[in-house]
Amino acid sequence: FFVAYGQQTIHPGEFVESVFIPRPDPEDVVLVAKLSKRFDSDISALCGAFRLSVREGTITAARVAFGGMAGTPRRAPACEAALTGAPFGAEAIERGAAALATDYAPLDDLRGSAAYRLEAAANLLRRLWARAGGAPVSVLDAEAIDG
Repeated sequence: FFVAYGQQTIHPGEFVESVFIPRPDPEDVVLVAKLSKRFDSDISALCGAFRLSVREGTITAARVAFGGMAGTPRRAPACEAALTGAPFGAEAIERGAAALATDYAPLDDLRGSAAYRLEAAANLLRRLWARAGGAPVSVLDAEAIDG
């Protein structure tokens, strides 16, 4: 129901009653991450959602979507294609990260420049890889490992 930046097809009195998100398979690699300054605006500069199905070391399916990279939240088909069928490793992640420039041409605004958004989106994909390998990628991850 997002049709353009700040515009939805929901009319006064209508609301989203429910959202169904399928439970990922335990072998799937999942990450949802939001980047926001928070002190100026609670609207994120970027939000990424990733779900990779990995079987026997190969990415058999990829779902990658971002908010903040276009007028509305949307998937990244070139990134998904670069990942699908590849061995789950740093090379595939880098191909997927490079493909994001094909999927999106973000705008500059007060939350971040187009260049920042493309680099941050690529870094979120790299974070997925680092986290899947067991590396702490944030203070919260390090605290979870220590505690």
